[in-house]
Amino acid sequence: MTARGGIQTGPELVVSATGTLRTALLTRPSPAIERASSLAGEPGPIYARVLEQQAILQSTLEYFGVETIVIDPGGDDAYEAAAGDAAIVFADGGVIMRPTAMSRRAEADRVSAKFADLDVPIAGHISAPGLLDGNDVILAGETAFVGKGTRGNDLGREGFAKLASARGYRVVEVALAPGVTSLRSVASAIAKNTIVVGGDKADAAAFGGFRTIVLDRGEELGAGVLCLDERHVLADIRYRTASAKMRRAGVTVEAIDLYDFTKIGLTPSMLTLVLKRE
Repeated sequence: MTARGGIQTGPELVVSATGTLRTALLTRPSPAIERASSLAGEPGPIYARVLEQQAILQSTLEYFGVETIVIDPGGDDAYEAAAGDAAIVFADGGVIMRPTAMSRRAEADRVSAKFADLDVPIAGHISAPGLLDGNDVILAGETAFVGKGTRGNDLGREGFAKLASARGYRVVEVALAPGVTSLRSVASAIAKNTIVVGGDKADAAAFGGFRTIVLDRGEELGAGVLCLDERHVLADIRYRTASAKMRRAGVTVEAIDLYDFTKIGLTPSMLTLVLKRE
């Protein structure tokens, strides 16, 4: 069941970057997802299955006490389901991103309008000609990691850094390996001091000062988990070795089937726009 009421924002939304997840926004996939380019060796996604798997994602979140808000797609981009690209939410409001792909620019406007409906204050924008996608940002403790790969540009990263620094975050850029589409596809914060990262797909040196759980080659997308609470994550069941490694490190892992999203490189963290954490 989709929650329809507004959220009580008060002065604080994301109080702790890895605290208890309370409210999340999802974007219903469009049929265009069947036209997306699959990862090497993978078949194409099937729209009916994509919808079923997102419904499982939503019901799982609600089982763990997360209020979910689902919005309809407004365009015809295969990757619109990656709701995390549209914004980053801090304690005092959301920063509206400016996605790299021209076909996805309107998503930020739709999310901005939805924020107005939900009484989520706007804390800033990435303005033209700056470009930055929300799934290239990870908040952990008092650090904001910003991926530097094929998406975004220096102006977008610099603009976000100013907004994050003004809120007390130390900003660290993370170089991504060739072919990596976003930082959140290969790395996630699972506790204030812990990052899970997919092998050599992101510059591990950038996470200095944090404990890291490094996943094996072939399991890199298993790092794209959604943090439900400190050391408690929602993962894609496909990456069993990654889940086992996290469990051995003391992480509680809830695994669900998101295979048709995985076929095109979308992870649980990318599919979810976090609106409130405590």
